[in-house]
Amino acid sequence: MSASASRTEAAPACLQLQDVTVALGSQRVLDGVDWQLPCGQVVGLLGPNGAGKTTLIETLLGLREADAGEALLFGHCPQALPDDVRARIGYVPQRSDLFEWFTADQLLAYFRSFYPRWNQAKADALMTRWDVARDKPIRQLSGGQQQRLSIIRALAHQPELLVLDEPTAGLDPAARRDFLGELVDQVADRGTTIVFSTHILSDLERVAVDVAFLTGGRIALHAPLDELLESSVRLGGVPADIERFVRDHQLQALSRDARVPVIARGRAASAIPPATPTVSVDPATLEDLFLALTA
Repeated sequence: MSASASRTEAAPACLQLQDVTVALGSQRVLDGVDWQLPCGQVVGLLGPNGAGKTTLIETLLGLREADAGEALLFGHCPQALPDDVRARIGYVPQRSDLFEWFTADQLLAYFRSFYPRWNQAKADALMTRWDVARDKPIRQLSGGQQQRLSIIRALAHQPELLVLDEPTAGLDPAARRDFLGELVDQVADRGTTIVFSTHILSDLERVAVDVAFLTGGRIALHAPLDELLESSVRLGGVPADIERFVRDHQLQALSRDARVPVIARGRAASAIPPATPTVSVDPATLEDLFLALTA
């Protein structure tokens, strides 16, 4: 039994998608997605541009209604969450949805009234550390400052579920590092469930315990990151030799697309055979896995 399977049995599901389909015009962005996330898990959501990551996140949170299937958030329909359940969720969207005519202080004071667990000391500390101007209208803040403020708003009420859609896209390297440190040291350590969608694989490797790959409108693979890397290799050589190697050693080829390296999985590192004179065997990276699964 895999580590992710045993965690799923040990913890109740925080969010669930069952056969969820969402179409935008004539295109099915999500095509029968089945996915569940146990409470307390930290998962990185990966997929190429246009794969539907934002659509999936919006469907989970009730910001977009599925055309078919069922979504559940803490056991409730996302479109009809009780106030006490909604207060347990933090969300940083890909594009800022702040009230731009407010100042930062006014915005945080407004949201504080909705959250009984609001931690003003934490909000003040982050505002100071991340150098967010308190008395300027939000529309006058830089894009990076607006993104910092959006993150502070999501963290200040200490949510049980934190959903992040490309949260570091507008941040400079120093701000990214500080945010990721906050996420690892303060948020994940409390047992918060985190869904982290990003294109920056190095950020994800620092934060995520599990990774889920969204491609072709479905979750193609969801597994613990360390287990996935340990059990995967990059194969090189003539295609016919690689094909024979995969078959003879009962490996699972994740991709045979000629544009990307062949990545194969075994049951564990000990199950991966050594290289042969015609086939090279090297450890796979997260970038290798991303390319193989989303080619």
